[in-house]
Amino acid sequence: MAGYSKEQQLHATRIKPKKGQYTKITQKARKEVYRRSNKRCECCGRSQCYAFEVAHLSNASQYGSGSDPSNLILACGPKVNSGTCHHWMDSTSEGREWKQMKKIQLEQYYKGELKR
Repeated sequence: MAGYSKEQQLHATRIKPKKGQYTKITQKARKEVYRRSNKRCECCGRSQCYAFEVAHLSNASQYGSGSDPSNLILACGPKVNSGTCHHWMDSTSEGREWKQMKKIQLEQYYKGELKR
């Protein structure tokens, strides 16, 4: 049984990216989210909080793209603290519904159907 040489193994590139590579938030997308949100939470509108997080609207566990700004929003965080917008969006049914509506709104925004 012929296998790959050590040289072939070291220089091989992956054809299909791993999930972490696909869902990782890129710097270009992060800058666009900060520009679009005017450095405010897109859920509650706060300009100051403990921390802001760029959050996926389609969760990373569901292969939500990290390079598509229509899938990302700026939210109050951290997600692990109850009472933050990021926690509310991921932990409640109302928050998940809000995320779906916001995703549709942002897709229309980037298609040019909504005024910027």
